[in-house]
Amino acid sequence: MTSSLPLVERKRRQARQRIIAAAQELFLERGFDDVSVGDIAERAEVGRTTFFRHFGDKQEVVFAKEQELLDTITAAGQADDVPAPQDTGEAVEQLRPVLLALCSQATADPEGFTRHFELIERHPELRDRDARKAQQIADKLSELLTHRGADNATAVLAGQLALACYQAARRLGGDPRTLADDTRDALARVLALGTSTAETEAEPPARRHAAAPAPPLPLSAEE
Repeated sequence: MTSSLPLVERKRRQARQRIIAAAQELFLERGFDDVSVGDIAERAEVGRTTFFRHFGDKQEVVFAKEQELLDTITAAGQADDVPAPQDTGEAVEQLRPVLLALCSQATADPEGFTRHFELIERHPELRDRDARKAQQIADKLSELLTHRGADNATAVLAGQLALACYQAARRLGGDPRTLADDTRDALARVLALGTSTAETEAEPPARRHAAAPAPPLPLSAEE
């Protein structure tokens, strides 16, 4: 609980939250390009030095919640005793509850989630930062699987597949209120592809490849 934290840590977190809130207000009022670090610090009632203790630049403030998502993945990996996945399908299955929890956490404020991505879409430099942040999430998911004992290839592939499911759900649905459900559906489709492939591989060759029709007999010279 926050109240059990030392006073210094509580003040640090409060300052961080004021900076985030001030930046969001200013970006909404003036637009991203017309807001400086000094403007954010002044609105948050902190010094520029305090701002830079928490964020490297104003772009980083836009992605403050992404760091919270990374912290959630790290905590999930440290708190469980799930055995190592035996294959990529099982690895994706293990990531399912973590990814859905991230979706719920990211969309706790649906309007804020929508404004966040509207802002990103208007600025190429933010789209680039968003791509890097997304990759960090995939890497963290892979690290979680590695921590459980998965081999590197399985962990990396499953992490990338999980990220792809989230991104596809966000692009196809576009509604933060249904993002978790849309991501769940995307994961199910990916896992179904794996099942279909496994069934095909297990099928006897005679059933997988129908015999080709026999070529017509050549006509004799007399005919």
